[in-house]
Amino acid sequence: MLDDVDIKILTFLQRDCTVSVAEIGKEVGLSTTPCWRRIQKLEETGIIQRRVAILDPGQINAGVTVFVSIRTDEHSLAWLEKFHAAVASLPEVVEIYRMSGDVDYLMRVVVPDIAAYDTFYKKMIARVDIAKVSSAFAMEQIKNTTALPLEFARTKQG
Repeated sequence: MLDDVDIKILTFLQRDCTVSVAEIGKEVGLSTTPCWRRIQKLEETGIIQRRVAILDPGQINAGVTVFVSIRTDEHSLAWLEKFHAAVASLPEVVEIYRMSGDVDYLMRVVVPDIAAYDTFYKKMIARVDIAKVSSAFAMEQIKNTTALPLEFARTKQG
């Protein structure tokens, strides 16, 4: 579990990972070296998985978001591996989840327009058999964050 200092460090890094270690340390009450050690430990334990740049989809011509629900009648390991390989090879797929309930998989796909989605769709169904695909185009983005809620990560106190 994480202590309050770790939570504060992660809060800063989730907001902007380009902030200097010295600045983070100052804000959380640590000197640079102990702050750096904590960040290294958070990376070594896998809590910090990677540091990335978040791009504006509209400025790189990927402004259309499509949520794709997939149902399959095939539940073999061979199909699963083929499906995973197929979607992993499609850069338009930015998120995919195996679901419980009526939908087997839910994907978030980003493309420039409907025609590009149609091209993506044809590539996907050519690579793997799917029983049913349903696509929903996002009309407006209400909230988008990569920051995870950290209140659940606090160490329980006696």
